Amino acid sequence: MTATTQTAELLEALKERKTPALARAISLVENARDGYEELLSAIHPHVGRAFRVGITGPPGAGKSTLVERLIHAYRAKDLTVAVIAVDPTSPFSGGALLGDRIRMESVTLDPGVFIRSMATRGALGGLATTTREVCDVVDAFGFDRVIVETVGVGQSELEIAATADAAVLVLVPDSGDEVQVLKAGVMEIADIFVINKADRPGADKLRQEIEIMLGLREGNALRYVGTHHRGRESAQAARREEPKRWEPPVLATVATTGQGVPTLIEAVEAYAERTKANGDLDARRRARLERHTREVVERSLRQMVWQDGAGEAALAQGLERVFKGTESPYELARRIVNGLTGGSAHGG
Repeated sequence: MTATTQTAELLEALKERKTPALARAISLVENARDGYEELLSAIHPHVGRAFRVGITGPPGAGKSTLVERLIHAYRAKDLTVAVIAVDPTSPFSGGALLGDRIRMESVTLDPGVFIRSMATRGALGGLATTTREVCDVVDAFGFDRVIVETVGVGQSELEIAATADAAVLVLVPDSGDEVQVLKAGVMEIADIFVINKADRPGADKLRQEIEIMLGLREGNALRYVGTHHRGRESAQAARREEPKRWEPPVLATVATTGQGVPTLIEAVEAYAERTKANGDLDARRRARLERHTREVVERSLRQMVWQDGAGEAALAQGLERVFKGTESPYELARRIVNGLTGGSAHGG
């Protein structure tokens, strides 16, 4: 059976919403097997129905427990949920190491829930290279909400902003998060902030620090302070004239008990409605598609050089000259690229 025939049969099974077909489709995409781009192209018209929520934050923040609570809350609203849990890579098998499907056992038997662990396989940003494509698969399958939970490796979680429609940053008190809060990159990705394990000492202090940093990030800290040139009335007028924008809320949760989860769901849904209404969601998705297209081009070029072309042979032949110093890595790289482009590449 050819790859094209297998892909056609898989697509037909996906249309019939067969869960085993969904699992096979994800494996096909995740492992970049023959026919995976054909499948992704075929499902593309059906992508964009699900709202994607990214859950990120440092290790030990209780993200998986929080995700489990979110699943229950969404299912209570009769919404179907797919979870893509991006785990550290096993150094032996290359597969996902933690296995969130085990940690979320209370929802694994629910037919309205699909949970898949993915390995980072060395990808930066806390996300596997094909995470966005796997999100496309579960989106096209028909889930209402897609939750992407990241590994939790600190500031490199910036990648979640490019994958999700809403990014939720989960922090915990008394664990060095105050330092993380000061890192602008981490602050800038979040649309909603959550202080989990809020029953611990230091939760209020962390919340205040986040709110202060948010004020600085948004330029709000001194915006409405009147001066001797402009009194209180002028400041109030400026506030009225300013267009209303989304102000990231700072919420408190205790995931182990479910405390604060309904408020978090309300915040996510409010953000979804706001961004749909004002066009921000379309702009975010357009930017995501542009970035993804660029990544596909780069991936295709890498495959042409190292897999489909003579790049490996040229590298092996020229490496000795580079080692002896008679040729630089840049000259060798230029020759490899020239071999691909027919000599049209420009040297620098």
